[in-house]
Amino acid sequence: MTAAEMLDRLVGFPTVSRESNLDLIDFVESLLDAHDVPHWRVESDDGRKANLLARIGPNVAGGVVLSGHTDVVPVEGQPWSTDPFTLTDKGDGRLYARGTCDMKGFIACALSEVPRWVSLNLEKPIWLAFSYDEEVGCIGAPRMIERLMAEHPRPAAVIVGEPTLMQPVVAHKGATNLRTTVTGRASHSSQVNQGVSAIHMAARLVTFIEDVMADLKAEGRVDEAFNVVHSSLHVGKISGGTAINIMARECTFDWEIRHLPSDRFEALVARINAYTTELEGDMQRRAPETSIVTETLNETVPALADDNNAEVLTLCHALLGERPAGAVAYATEAGQFQRHGLPTVICGPGSIAQAHQPDEYIEHDQLQAGTRFMAALGARLQQK
Repeated sequence: MTAAEMLDRLVGFPTVSRESNLDLIDFVESLLDAHDVPHWRVESDDGRKANLLARIGPNVAGGVVLSGHTDVVPVEGQPWSTDPFTLTDKGDGRLYARGTCDMKGFIACALSEVPRWVSLNLEKPIWLAFSYDEEVGCIGAPRMIERLMAEHPRPAAVIVGEPTLMQPVVAHKGATNLRTTVTGRASHSSQVNQGVSAIHMAARLVTFIEDVMADLKAEGRVDEAFNVVHSSLHVGKISGGTAINIMARECTFDWEIRHLPSDRFEALVARINAYTTELEGDMQRRAPETSIVTETLNETVPALADDNNAEVLTLCHALLGERPAGAVAYATEAGQFQRHGLPTVICGPGSIAQAHQPDEYIEHDQLQAGTRFMAALGARLQQK
């Protein structure tokens, strides 16, 4: 099965993060069983989703982990011109469907190479590490990585196949999603001295969050390797109030911190918390029952630092030719692998510019480049 044929099968599974990915996992396991490849499920707590680990080659230390997530983002509200869960070739050099570049293209390149890999006398193993719920906070990968490290020989390197146009990426920002709920005191809007508007208080905090981002840049906390050179703080969603003539009792907003590898999430959120405490004190002097509560919506996805990666970069250069290494602003599972001491880079077919878009696509040329990469990896790891 070619990579394009494999991709056709994979995109047919509508593995939006809110849905189960088990049908796709069943399909992959059947393919691996057909070639006597050992594999292990690492399930979610509710059993509706699963990570999948597989090993091609000897059960020894070393080798390379190929990591990819099986979930995709939703398509609702997007103006697709084709069925998003049917691979469509329009004859323009592109293959269209949800997940083609992010990141079932990479998985397809790896799975299509399995028959060739098992025929080789590999000296070091190739690991497949396919996760769930990456798109909603890299939720599935940690338990898969823990299982890999606890129960199997230690790999030498990890390649996370997010779309990078097959350019090695050595750094990305960390990410944390948060929700802040402001509880005020409702009153008639003509009696502003009697109430505390949750919306007004939330607005102050939202503005302060943006000011912190400006402060970081002014303080010189920047990394020129990134196209957004500072840690970013962004409020993406807000709701509150019941009527124009009622001082709002509640206002909630969702926000995020994407921190540079050189910054720490804890230090950045501490700046927000200090102002929150001050603002809450002002509110409670007027109405003791008021409050501001912030909760994290996901475990912080660690940043990927450009560190301890010389060996895996050398491998990428050997497989791809010399290419400049870069940094990206989005978060991936790469930082989670690196946190366990595994040298990790990101490198995969397709462009991040197409990810999450209507009419998402991967170019034929990129899929072919990914296939060549997989073939070269097998040749590199076989016994001489």
